[in-house]
Amino acid sequence: MKDNISEQYVIAFRAALRINHTRLDDEIKDIISAARADLQLEGIRRDKVGDEDDPLIKRAISAYVKAEFGLDNADAPKYRESYEMLKRKLTLSDEYLETREE
Repeated sequence: MKDNISEQYVIAFRAALRINHTRLDDEIKDIISAARADLQLEGIRRDKVGDEDDPLIKRAISAYVKAEFGLDNADAPKYRESYEMLKRKLTLSDEYLETREE
């Protein structure tokens, strides 16, 4: 499945990474896709994970992107911890969780 990532979303994450060119857009998109997949693995609803206007999802994905972008990132552990905390909070909300039929 190919992720639908709008150009505006990529621009927002490029700005968050303090990048002012498009040469790394494919890497940014790959990391966004990985973040979305990780959130889904935790049970976050697919429609929520793909909602580019949801501020909590965007914040979580932003932390993930900042943690995983680049090879020499001294702040990566701080951003990973932030991402994990946000992910835990999302999994505590019925609004974000997949409902499982038993």
